[in-house]
Order: sequence, then C-alpha cells, then structure tokens
Amino acid sequence: MKPIHIRLTTAASLVLLVALSRTIPHPPNFTPVMAMALFGGAMFERKWIGLVVPVLAMLLSDTLIGFHGTMGAVYGSLALAWVIGVVALRKPTFGRVVLSSLSASILFFLITNFAVWYGSTFYPKTPGGLLACYTAGLAFYNNQSFFLNGVFGDLAFSGLLFGGYALLQRRFPVLRPATV
Repeated sequence: MKPIHIRLTTAASLVLLVALSRTIPHPPNFTPVMAMALFGGAMFERKWIGLVVPVLAMLLSDTLIGFHGTMGAVYGSLALAWVIGVVALRKPTFGRVVLSSLSASILFFLITNFAVWYGSTFYPKTPGGLLACYTAGLAFYNNQSFFLNGVFGDLAFSGLLFGGYALLQRRFPVLRPATV
C-alpha cells in the first residue's frame, strides 16, 4: 500500500471512530463534530477528502441517532470549521489547535442557535427573541451549558484526533506528511 493511502486510511478511520462516539451516551453537545472538520481540513493531503470524510461520518452517525431540522446549520458549521482547519492548521501546533477549536465552537454556537431561533416557533422573530435563544444556549440546566459542553467536547476531541495522530506519526513514520 502506498504511503498516501496509508495516511488517508488512518486519518479517515480516526474520523469515523470519533464520529461513532456520537451514538453513545454523552452530555448535550459534547460531540466530535467540529474536531472532525478541523482535523479533516488540516491533516488530509487531498483537502476535499478532508471535508467529504467528516460529512460522510456525520451522515452515518445521523442515520443512527436521527435527523433534525437544524442539520443544514450543523453541516454548514462543519464546512466552516473545515475551512479553519485548511487555513489555520497548515502546521498544527498545540496553540493553533486550541485557538481553532475555540473558534469553531463559537461559530457552531452562533450558527446553530441562529438556526434554532429562525426555524422554531418557540422564540419570537425579534432581536429579543434571538437574544433569548442565545442566552438559553449559554445558560446552565442541570449543571450543564450547551455552549460550554460544545467547547469542552471540541477541545477534547481535537486533542484526541490531533494528539493521537501525532503519536501515531511518531510510532509509524509512514504517517508523516510527504516532504517536498
């Protein structure tokens, strides 16, 4: 097997593995969604595959856990996180991964809560209704915050993907990027 195929298979397997973690019990919004997109944008040599693999992994896990009305916002957020991975993580470092993960978390929160506000009848279509929707996402219910769970999930899964892949690269030189 060619080194590029080994790298592709390994990276895709990691993304699929963390995507399946969505199917096990977890705190609300503590998911690998943004981490998968960041990792895909940063680590796949063929960048378009770095978007396709997380999208397919999401579709697979959504098939198992159910579809919902804000999927367009979730998948749009995933695509924007992929762009962050492509641009900001050309050379991933601990600091860049943390900043990119935090940026993706904030984007996800803003976009998906806007979609909830826009697509539901629960919140009035006023600036106050939008503010109430964002406030609800920040608020603590049962000692949990939708936003903070997302931040912690993004950081944890980004650490798992980027850190795990870095450890694999140390152990298996074939996983290291091709030098130009």
